[in-house]
Amino acid sequence: MASTWNLDLLEEIGRHLGDEAKARGANVLLAPTVCMHRSPLGGRNFESYSEDPYLTGKLAASYIRGLQSKGIAATIKHFVGNEQETQRQGYNAVIAERPLREIYLRPFEIAVREASPWALMSAYNLVNGIHADEYEHTLKDILRGEWGWDGTVISDWTGTYATAPSIRAGADIEMPGPSKWRKMEQIQDCLDKGEITREDIEKCAARVLHLVERTKGLGNMTPEPPERSNNNAETSNLILQTAIEGLTLLKNEHKVLPLRGVKKIALIGPNVKRAIAGGGGSAGLKPYYTTTPWEGVRSRFEGELVFAQGCDSSKWMPLATPYVTAPDGQPGVRLEYYHGDKFEGEPAVVQHKAGTDLWLWDSAPKEVLPAFSFKVKAILTPTSTGNHTFSFASVGPGRLFINGELFIDIWDWTEEGEAMFSASEDVLKSIHLEEGKPVELLVESTSEVRPASKVAVLGRQYDYGGCRIGYQEEDKVDRLKEAVDAAKSADAAVLVVGLDAEWESEGYDRQTMDLPKNGSQDRLIEAVLAANPRTVVVNQSGTPVSMPWVDRAPAILQAWYQGQEAGNALADVLFGNQSPSGKLPATFPKRLEDNPAYHNWPGENLKTVYGEGIYIGYRHYERARIAPLFPFGHGLTYTTFEYGTPTLSNTVLTESQGIEITVPVTNTGSVAAPEIVQAYVSDVKSTLPRPEKELQAFGKVMLKPGETKSVTLKLDKYSVGYFNTSLNQTGSWIAEAGDFEVLIGASSADIRCKVSFEVKESFQWIF
Repeated sequence: MASTWNLDLLEEIGRHLGDEAKARGANVLLAPTVCMHRSPLGGRNFESYSEDPYLTGKLAASYIRGLQSKGIAATIKHFVGNEQETQRQGYNAVIAERPLREIYLRPFEIAVREASPWALMSAYNLVNGIHADEYEHTLKDILRGEWGWDGTVISDWTGTYATAPSIRAGADIEMPGPSKWRKMEQIQDCLDKGEITREDIEKCAARVLHLVERTKGLGNMTPEPPERSNNNAETSNLILQTAIEGLTLLKNEHKVLPLRGVKKIALIGPNVKRAIAGGGGSAGLKPYYTTTPWEGVRSRFEGELVFAQGCDSSKWMPLATPYVTAPDGQPGVRLEYYHGDKFEGEPAVVQHKAGTDLWLWDSAPKEVLPAFSFKVKAILTPTSTGNHTFSFASVGPGRLFINGELFIDIWDWTEEGEAMFSASEDVLKSIHLEEGKPVELLVESTSEVRPASKVAVLGRQYDYGGCRIGYQEEDKVDRLKEAVDAAKSADAAVLVVGLDAEWESEGYDRQTMDLPKNGSQDRLIEAVLAANPRTVVVNQSGTPVSMPWVDRAPAILQAWYQGQEAGNALADVLFGNQSPSGKLPATFPKRLEDNPAYHNWPGENLKTVYGEGIYIGYRHYERARIAPLFPFGHGLTYTTFEYGTPTLSNTVLTESQGIEITVPVTNTGSVAAPEIVQAYVSDVKSTLPRPEKELQAFGKVMLKPGETKSVTLKLDKYSVGYFNTSLNQTGSWIAEAGDFEVLIGASSADIRCKVSFEVKESFQWIF
């Protein structure tokens, strides 16, 4: 969505999300996420918008306005400093006041000013030594004090760490239920000790009621409506439009794209026949339908298609789901829950689950919480004979049996793997199985905390529980040769590579910018480029990836994660039915070592120092004179644009009077396409150091071939100020008297023209 740079589109998306929430019987949506892309390795970057606080804030405000126009509360998150997933519930984000204000609070500030979200979610981490849900400086002094926000603060799931401090700071709701820190006796004890006041409690309660009033209505005692489908053509068309506008053409030498005059196309890569709709974690959901690149191209191309997977990019062993049935014969598994952690007596609850991805997080039956044990029972039938491999991971103690014999034992695991909250490493083990000969699977596990050393850290003995069973049959195909042969046989090759919900997810960060896994995708790309010079590389990821083959690839398309219409959107752009028009909302560095957070990522001893200060994203690359792979704001179309001479409404900006800049733009090519005009403000001389330039306005315009239209860019006091901690007692925003330049371009690096204005007298403000 961010790469569309389309505020009207984001507002329309918000309206449709409001209708979808209503169809689910929900009153509150836990979005949008506006944390910064501090590092390209951030596990939830795909779930947020950008490295730039202004772009993030404007997009979020549009989304929120659309959503709340339907009576559904937006929950802007995560407040604040949640830019990494590594040790997310324990790390201390050490952020100086100026970057806190100018970078990390700025998207929240813009959204509060322009859209007033009804709810806000506090972050897991500590900020400057205090848990985010207890940090009075941001929650009480800034959010509710300076900004005057009147909404409801919701904790992240298990992101409350004490009773009194969070209530005192104004964190209104502890999630999820049942409460761990806000039982009646705990609150009464804190009240008796004078740690909180009656007024603290009443203010929190009042804000909860205010959220109910805004959404459901205080007098509405009707039961929650049943969930219903909301699959409709209008929303599908909106998703398709967004996916097309978001596709970002990074490179297109020799006009390889769009694909014209081809009779045979080789579709190659691990993502060709997979629907990569989104990233992993709590942002994941089950779409009404999906479209793969293969399906999209097949529906829009009448010629011959050949397919080759090329390599395996799975992070974890594929789920055993396609091979298993429950003991009663249904596809899936039987899940038996027992009271206590000893598997005693008859099962208290029995469930049927469709797959073997059995993380229970907040879905275990309430009646068995918190101390429970469970068994998973299934029959697995191999489809071939060979040396097949199982994988097994568990949240608590776990063991996997095959035909009654212990196969994998991780009852007392100590090494943590990567899962949304916490789980063991995946343990792999192979066994010879015969085609069509079923085997019995049994898992035994409990909700006890593992590793046991975490009991003291978490303050509880039992956690969520759950496990994951993977399975893969022996593969005897030379996939790289298969891909090269396919590429050689075709007029053009389209490589669909990248990441997926396993590699980019809530709960953990990426370990490298390289395409997974073990260089297999890079080797595939190099081999296909050598086999067919007319090759398009399509990368699906929510974050930058290394591209060691960038100079040899004639066309590169950044496809992001585009939801259920991803395959159709890709095909429309490949064949020129639509021009790509996305612009990068994040810089793509050449090397991981070039990124601004490299020296302080992910911190040490649970402490992450935001040592780059205000210089994140393009601010850093420009200040350090480091050339990126592709700059912030970059993106090509199938046409060219010429920028005319800009004009200003006036040349003096004051606290109450802004400036409008009008820029004529002409489509000088032969294809209709949108252009995104970007305005960066540069303070010619300031008391404190400032970035070379900062994005402060943008506009998107659709142009037919030969057509000229004007784009209006508006600047105001917020476009010129910075935060000076030496002013007043707590610091203040200030616009200093002096000259300012506006650099207008097609990207942060492609500046086409510039104009100047001045601030005659300095002025200050708080909000």
